[in-house]
Amino acid sequence: MTDRARKKVLAIVLAGGEGKRLMPLTADRAKPAVPFAGIYRLIDFALSNVVNSGYLQVVVLTQYKSHSLDRHVTQTWRMSTLLGNYVTPVPAQQRVGKHWYLGSADAIYQSLNLLKDEKPDIVVVVGADHVYRMDFSQMVEQHVESGAACTVAAIRQHISLADQFGVIDVVPEDPTRIREFLEKPTDPVGLPDNPDEVLASMGNYVFDADALIESVTKDADLEGSKHDMGGDIVPSFVDKDDAGVYDFKNNTVPGSTERDRGYWRDVGTMQSYFAAHMDVISPLPIFNLYNFDWPIYTTYGPQPPAKLVRAEGGTLPHAEDAVLSPGVVVTGGRVYRSVVSPAVRIEVNAEVSDSVLMHDVRVGAGAIVRHAILDKNVVVPPGARVGVDPEEDRARGFMVEDGITILGKDQQFPT
Repeated sequence: MTDRARKKVLAIVLAGGEGKRLMPLTADRAKPAVPFAGIYRLIDFALSNVVNSGYLQVVVLTQYKSHSLDRHVTQTWRMSTLLGNYVTPVPAQQRVGKHWYLGSADAIYQSLNLLKDEKPDIVVVVGADHVYRMDFSQMVEQHVESGAACTVAAIRQHISLADQFGVIDVVPEDPTRIREFLEKPTDPVGLPDNPDEVLASMGNYVFDADALIESVTKDADLEGSKHDMGGDIVPSFVDKDDAGVYDFKNNTVPGSTERDRGYWRDVGTMQSYFAAHMDVISPLPIFNLYNFDWPIYTTYGPQPPAKLVRAEGGTLPHAEDAVLSPGVVVTGGRVYRSVVSPAVRIEVNAEVSDSVLMHDVRVGAGAIVRHAILDKNVVVPPGARVGVDPEEDRARGFMVEDGITILGKDQQFPT
């Protein structure tokens, strides 16, 4: 039996994010609970990656407006308790003082009882709001073989984008070791094997459990610390020459293709959230939801199949380059380059293009929706226009950002 096989692994998903840059989608829910690609929540990608990697003891640390997130996790992510497997949400409990989580490292510090109860050898720590596929067992294998106490997952980015990320400067003689962790550098050094690229942190980590416990405990009392995994904990391991880096380009997921292999997107802004949806609907998808060898798990309730039907006067429906979720009914309407979530209704002669419609949206007869994100329960009246004229949208109190019109959950059209 190998060392890897003997290692007991606990996965921690950091899901307390507020997601201010995704307002108003996060006005009533935590960022990891934001719907994506029709039937999913953002957290489904992190959890699917963890369980597909073979790690079936998972805790989800929640905090901000977590009700819908907690409900989704508890209703969807059920595994065999007979074998000791679980995915469980853990809210902020104020175990060490009368304050909420001060940062991602503090979230783990306040939840150390989970590690002491489970007694893992290895802890995999992942974020809950990125869209990607990743086999974490390959990263854990490199971590164990390297002897480092901390390993950071990193994705290659063009050097011109370095000032947007936490950048990992590697040891030239050993590119799996971290020499320095740089926060949004303006003068980075390229990689030894490609001077035009840098390694950007993905927000995913592997730790020896005892080293993680010691590090977050010391950090809790450290004056001036922001109690952040990337900003404080990782640099502390780098200072001790005990940090490694895992290059995401080496990760091989079953069923992936050259086109979608290595896809990773931080959907932390409205523009990136919208762009990720456009990646999904492209004819040759940059991110392929139809990889059944590495499925993304979720649940969407007892919805019937999607249906496209002619209207009463005989007008035919039309859908092109679109994702139509279960429960969708298009009655003589037209859908182009859009993601349509469960239980949406699109009526006769209505046109939806380059848009994301979430659960239970209604688009009335003859209405036009373009370059828009409509959250749950929005009703577009017959003949109304959304996304056609940004100034018109702003005058009606709608949010317009980067050319995208966004209506929040239950937002009403002015009468």
